[in-house]
Amino acid sequence: MSENCNHNCSSCSENCESRTQESFLEPLNPQSSVKKVIGVVSGKGGVGKSLVTSLMACKMRQRGNKVGILDADITGPSIPKAFGLHGMVGVTADQLMIPRASASGVEILSSNLILENETDPVIWRGPIVGGVIKQFWGEALWKDIDYMFVDMPPGTGDVPLTVFQSLPLDGIIVVTSPQDLVSMIVAKAVNMAKKMDIPIIGLVENMSYLECPDCGKKISVFGESHIEETAESYGIPVLARIPVNPEIASSVDRGAVESIESPWLDKAADVIEAL
Repeated sequence: MSENCNHNCSSCSENCESRTQESFLEPLNPQSSVKKVIGVVSGKGGVGKSLVTSLMACKMRQRGNKVGILDADITGPSIPKAFGLHGMVGVTADQLMIPRASASGVEILSSNLILENETDPVIWRGPIVGGVIKQFWGEALWKDIDYMFVDMPPGTGDVPLTVFQSLPLDGIIVVTSPQDLVSMIVAKAVNMAKKMDIPIIGLVENMSYLECPDCGKKISVFGESHIEETAESYGIPVLARIPVNPEIASSVDRGAVESIESPWLDKAADVIEAL
């Protein structure tokens, strides 16, 4: 990239890295319309990335938006289970996949919705997984979606790289938990996004605290949170702190994630609507 780059590739003849990355974008099908694409990422698995994806989608849907979820965690899909969806997606006459709609109207595409048996393992190599993600974006009928949330696979490897380069992300939400180890891993995800010039919307901390049902005291079950320090060091905001709550887990297990009240995500929704 030239030192005098103005980031407007249309007025430049240089064959630089930015132009090369731009060319990797997968085109959206002409029959589809998606206004904003938000990636939900984590540096490692098990911190609640799919939960945050599901709750954010529900929150934006409750505000009257048309919402979609592209489940890019191909080998570990959990979105359909959270929404109580089973069976396979439909196909249009011209072979476009039709996302499944949840009870509230959230449109969802996931690898579990293209398998005959949802318990079958997805034993695919990286290039095939990347190809399926591109198909979920470009060979599906996404009609008038205001906000699409992409549940990213954990880590910073081949598949997240494919999503970063192939989908027109307007920004990412980074999900973390209170442990020191996770904070270090989050730093890797943040740094990857910065290297790829992907805007970071903010941090969401899951399993942040347990609220005593008797006195209301907040108990740090997994140790004291360091999210404020992490956010300050990278100059990004803290969007939400989600508590440990057995009712959340129970609702997800029942396929009733849409029944969860999530006031802690109001600020995150405000920020996304202001994009």
